[in-house]
Amino acid sequence: MKLKIVMRPVFILLLAISFFIAGCQGVTPPSATEPPPSGGETPPSGGETPAPGGKDEPAPQGDPKATPRNETLYVNGLQWGAPTNFNLLSGNAAFPINYGNSRELVYETLFMVNQLTGELEPLLGTKYEWTDDLNMKVELHPEAKWSDGKPFTSEDVVYTYQLGKKYDINWSSFWTYIADVKADGPHAVIITLNEKNPNKLTVLDSIELIPMLPKHVWEEIEKKAGNDLATIRKEVNADPIGTGPYKMYFYNDQKITIVRDDNYWGQVLFGKLPAPKYITHVIYKDNAAGDLAFKSGQVDVSQQFIPQVWKMWEDGAPVRTYLKDAPYYLPGSMPSIFFNMSKPGLDNPDVRRAIAMAIDYGKISELAISGYSAPMEPSLTLNTDAESKYVDQEAIKPLQWTTDVEGANALLDSIGAKKGKDGIRVLNGTRLGPFEIECPYGWSDWNAALEIVAQNAKAIGIEIRTKFPEAPVWTNDLQTGKFDIIMNTPAGGVNPSQPWDRARTIMYSKGVAPIGEMAFWNWGRYKNDQADAIIEKIPATTDEAELKALYTELTQIWLKDIPSIPLMYRPWVFDTVNESVWKGFPREGDGSNIPPQISMDGAGIKALYQIHN
Repeated sequence: MKLKIVMRPVFILLLAISFFIAGCQGVTPPSATEPPPSGGETPPSGGETPAPGGKDEPAPQGDPKATPRNETLYVNGLQWGAPTNFNLLSGNAAFPINYGNSRELVYETLFMVNQLTGELEPLLGTKYEWTDDLNMKVELHPEAKWSDGKPFTSEDVVYTYQLGKKYDINWSSFWTYIADVKADGPHAVIITLNEKNPNKLTVLDSIELIPMLPKHVWEEIEKKAGNDLATIRKEVNADPIGTGPYKMYFYNDQKITIVRDDNYWGQVLFGKLPAPKYITHVIYKDNAAGDLAFKSGQVDVSQQFIPQVWKMWEDGAPVRTYLKDAPYYLPGSMPSIFFNMSKPGLDNPDVRRAIAMAIDYGKISELAISGYSAPMEPSLTLNTDAESKYVDQEAIKPLQWTTDVEGANALLDSIGAKKGKDGIRVLNGTRLGPFEIECPYGWSDWNAALEIVAQNAKAIGIEIRTKFPEAPVWTNDLQTGKFDIIMNTPAGGVNPSQPWDRARTIMYSKGVAPIGEMAFWNWGRYKNDQADAIIEKIPATTDEAELKALYTELTQIWLKDIPSIPLMYRPWVFDTVNESVWKGFPREGDGSNIPPQISMDGAGIKALYQIHN
């Protein structure tokens, strides 16, 4: 099944693993922070995310009285603990300031990405263009203002970018690719690429990902802190000044409420104010509590994993997903298993292919993520028309695998891997198992998927045992290469450098430390010189035919060598709505071109102007 959505190459962000920058030719990982590998900004199925931040909580602000229900949009799944601060530079800012989601409510980005089209739509920026191979000009909306009434100008853009150069913060690693950002009058900026390491894709990421901060506010915070980042991070920023349609209203350890700014400049862009006067995120103790509140209509937009979501509307609740039928949610990532390329047995691509052929992907979808994954079509691209258009599908078809246990056994027979008395095969004197396959304990969807992989492997004479350590142990094993087979998400999301970054994360070998030392991509230490060369060439390629040829060749290399196996397609966000109070949320085929981005992320913000009581 191909999902009819359009997505340009998009760059992903894994919030749990820092991608340190290595000084190598061509490409290095762009962003320092990204969503948790087990499913974006939501905890794994049935799981729970710990509170984001330190031990000290700021005192509750404002009046805790309830807001009118018909004026308040309730959301869940983006905040899993009491807020500690609303400071973007802290690294643990609470909703709605947290980096990478709900990014257009208080602080806005220059452009907003649309998951349906992959396009960057105007917001604080009106247009962008490459004036030459190294320089991008971004024009700014002349009427944009901060919530304190001061104008938003090019100086604010330059200042925000420069913060990432001055301090080690969320957007610092964009400076690996950027040489300079300078004002071109009050309403335009020029972003200049680093000529020794140019990457146009990641600059496009930056203009839709970096939240703009007011220079006149934050330079005072810097001055007060003596330009010391540790001190700056202690700033609670309880009443953030932003350009967005909402301002802080109230928060405590149970909920966070923002209120509409009726002087919002964006009325000239959107034609009106957003419908909800208030947006409240209730902080639930776990998924079960959040699901119960959502089903009963206490929550309008849920970004939690809800098992068997269809049962809610079968029970009569006015609940729906963007897609009417399975898989219900748009795919945004491919959680995968990675092989340690130095392990005897697993270093053989035919063994890896046999494992790939043995896996029951339908069972993983059904049992691990409630059927929210479409049938697996192995590729470096998601199974969407938008990403798959970068690859010649006929050219890769002979190399793609399907679930075929009989074929997997025949393949192992053909390479001389013979079963011993215990049913486990031996290849060239090496017993094929036991191999450990791991992911963190408590990540129930991933745990279930790996149990299925281990069970399937037995049917072809390969012994795989599951290992579920605590997350910090898993992270160390992943980065140091201390594993046989390990699960992680190789870059997913809605940003303008996919599927290039996914391929880079899986296959790029330059700058990757040897096993035993820390590596932040290519965890299995796969190496292919031609793959490296293609990955370096793609960001500078603009010709569509050439780009398709490069992605096709890269995908063919991956399909032959199989350094990783995708187990499922997983939504980047779970945008499920209850229309008890608010109606008119976007849905597939409604002609609105509004993506299911939780009504507050990227172009999903446009849903707030469409919904009604």
